[in-house]
Amino acid sequence: MQAGWVHDEATARDWIVHMLEEVVARLEAPITVRLMAAFTAHDAEQVRYWTEIFLASRDSAEFRAETLQMGYSLGKLLQELAPDNPAPIELLPPLAELPYPTALAAATVALQVPTEDALLGMLFSWAENQVLACVKSVPLGQVAGQRLLLSLRSPIEAAAQTARTMADEDLSNWTPGLSLLSMQHEVQYSRLYRS
Repeated sequence: MQAGWVHDEATARDWIVHMLEEVVARLEAPITVRLMAAFTAHDAEQVRYWTEIFLASRDSAEFRAETLQMGYSLGKLLQELAPDNPAPIELLPPLAELPYPTALAAATVALQVPTEDALLGMLFSWAENQVLACVKSVPLGQVAGQRLLLSLRSPIEAAAQTARTMADEDLSNWTPGLSLLSMQHEVQYSRLYRS
């Protein structure tokens, strides 16, 4: 927002759709799908592998801290819920080293949420958080925010399709501009949100 790239409803939608298509659908969501499969198969090696790949993809301290905080919180909640299927919890890395996609995948399997539902829920939740940040920061009004969120249905469904069908060798989050913005945001004098 401070860079001026997002300043109204149209530019907010452009930014969100671009991040959804180029980052979330091409790396975060496919890795989460792979982690769900690994937890379902009780494959500790694949859980470790995809967790490490995801953590290696966090190219700023801010992005790494964000995923570890979210993973810690969800992992702790999952342990306290004591679901009927505790097997996925046994495969979790220590909470301090638990990224969000790994925690989400474990929760999905432990709570027996179908993979497709979990994937769409993850993508919707991500989009909703982006819209909320825009509503508060751009600022956009509540109606504009709801209109923006409704307009993301097709991109979310397309992102889910991309995430389900990408080959391992095609996974990527190549967005150097986003990485640089995140690094600048880490040291920004005044921030509205802690990422």
